[in-house]
Amino acid sequence: MESMQPMQPREELGPRERGILAMERRGFGGPGAKERAIREQLGLAPVRYYQLLNALIDDPRALAHDPVTVNRLRRVREARRGER
Repeated sequence: MESMQPMQPREELGPRERGILAMERRGFGGPGAKERAIREQLGLAPVRYYQLLNALIDDPRALAHDPVTVNRLRRVREARRGER
């Protein structure tokens, strides 16, 4: 009989999470270029991408993986919340 052990949290980000952070490090020229890249490179609808991104920037693993990008995204999010 196998013992039921609680799942250990992953210590590293998965490929999708790393891809999302990499996408946020890039610059995009022209309207729609980022959304097109999201669909083509990550296979995600832009709405889903932004949902995952919003959760990802609160993940301590993302901060450890790419602190510059995560901190920039957190500042942008807080500035937008302050405008509302």
